[in-house]
Amino acid sequence: MHVLDSSAFIHDFHTTERTATIPMVREELTDESAYRYDAMEGSGMYVHIPDDDTFETVRRAAKESGDLAELSETDVRLVAAAFELDAVLVTDDYAMQNVAEKLNVDVEVIAREGIEEQRDWRFQCQGCGREFDEEKERCPICGSELARKNPS
Repeated sequence: MHVLDSSAFIHDFHTTERTATIPMVREELTDESAYRYDAMEGSGMYVHIPDDDTFETVRRAAKESGDLAELSETDVRLVAAAFELDAVLVTDDYAMQNVAEKLNVDVEVIAREGIEEQRDWRFQCQGCGREFDEEKERCPICGSELARKNPS
């Protein structure tokens, strides 16, 4: 089974596998991509609502990897749906791919190249330059904002 992100509908993704998505994806779509969603739903695409516990599991994984601030609620719920359904997540979103990899969810990309490796981001203070493993609102040392930093 493939769980489809909005980019699958935008780029007219096709597969012979069974498909699924979540209702929130429909809200992101306009014009032809919205019609594609409706047509696929009418022809048997499964519309899944993931459990709140799974949603929280994905949120924790996204926070641990440093991707949570980059993900919308729809993104987190899509990863949760793929996790629950033991499905392949179809997306071009790098942050979603990173969290999916952390949770051992297979990913298929559409219009871009996929990620090359799973990352656990670090956060660097814009004032004093200290680095932290966890995302915080502000630096606990000097109070400046933190920025996401590539760990390599």
